Amino acid sequence: MQDHHIVVVGGGFGGLQLANDLKGAPVRITLIDRRNHHLFQPLLYQVATTLLATSEIAWPIRNFFRDRPEVTTLLAEVVGVDTQAHTVKLKNGETIGYDTLVLATGATHAYFGRDEWEPVAPGLKTLEDATTIRRRVLLAFEQAEMEKDPAVREALLTFVIVGAGPTGVELAGIIAELARKTLPKEFRNIDTTKARIILVEAGPRVLTSFVEELSDYAQKALEKLGVELRFGKPVTSCTAEGVTIGDAFVPCRTIVWAAGVQASPAAKWLDIPADRAGRAIVDKDLRAPGLPDVFVIGDTAAVTRDDGSPVPGIAPAAKQQGAYVAKVIRAKLSGQPAPGPFHYRHQGSLATIGKSAAIIDFGWLKLKGWLAWWVWGLAHIYFLIGTRWRIAVAWSWLWIYISRQHSARLITQRETMREE
Repeated sequence: MQDHHIVVVGGGFGGLQLANDLKGAPVRITLIDRRNHHLFQPLLYQVATTLLATSEIAWPIRNFFRDRPEVTTLLAEVVGVDTQAHTVKLKNGETIGYDTLVLATGATHAYFGRDEWEPVAPGLKTLEDATTIRRRVLLAFEQAEMEKDPAVREALLTFVIVGAGPTGVELAGIIAELARKTLPKEFRNIDTTKARIILVEAGPRVLTSFVEELSDYAQKALEKLGVELRFGKPVTSCTAEGVTIGDAFVPCRTIVWAAGVQASPAAKWLDIPADRAGRAIVDKDLRAPGLPDVFVIGDTAAVTRDDGSPVPGIAPAAKQQGAYVAKVIRAKLSGQPAPGPFHYRHQGSLATIGKSAAIIDFGWLKLKGWLAWWVWGLAHIYFLIGTRWRIAVAWSWLWIYISRQHSARLITQRETMREE
């Protein structure tokens, strides 16, 4: 076993790519994550909206490295870093030393100073978030079926999604299809097609990261599904009784937050500057400033492109950063010159709106509609890990496309975020 010890905190796209690309290098790797699974986050909203089961988008981290004896996987939570002693501190009080540290600890949802909204307006970053949202959506229909008070029934059948980025748009589209196409024949006392799905955006349009032409198409596709769009006014209150948009109160029982992200506290651990979202501001080679043995990648890092614009917090960016840091480490260990500064290669932006509509912007090529939806699906299946999961997801999508029946409509776990 070699002496150089690399500690990787985070088993997301960036951390796994780094560990994979260091195969055969003269190193020991300790990979630490507070969950035992790697999550394919681009499809997390499909778990929240009953399209896919949790096991179809998440895989045990240990399974990836079962044939890599130089990799040790620990189920633990890091709560601090001592850069002088070259150690990371775990929540259980233990410390682990490192020669090189890579922080890939990701991000969570941000409420812009109103964290008290989280219990009634969960975000979507983890499997637990997804199953909580799924449970609330399905329970809303079940409770409405038995509710005698028309006002309460209407509130139960009102779903508000805050934030019209890709996650918000995808959630709104699938919930609308669930209500309009999947559930109508299954209920006797309510008309699920009358459910209100409201998408709230403080800005002027949906999907502002896309060109206006594609954004306009997405808006029309959402309106065709019956989604109500509210632009130009922020959410000012979230309670168990409903949501206030600007000055207007909307009674509802299900709110989903898709309006912002907040990075992990990695910058505070390292005592280095951070941007407004808490992302650590790193050097061009992804090192923490003044700390040559510490790298920060993925959603945890504020990285800029050559034109000064920020690198987006998406899976391809994290994977590229993990691969780059692996090259830097290999060069250092072999005594070779370090590679040049990190350069992000944008591979395109994708978003879906329901079952058969999507938009894709490759820069040189822009697609929308049915064809874009198929390209989107093939791209996501390609990036899934392992043949078994590619087949499982492809089959689930094919079944839904043919039958219009969502395959993961089970209410299983106990409510954990608020009392019924």
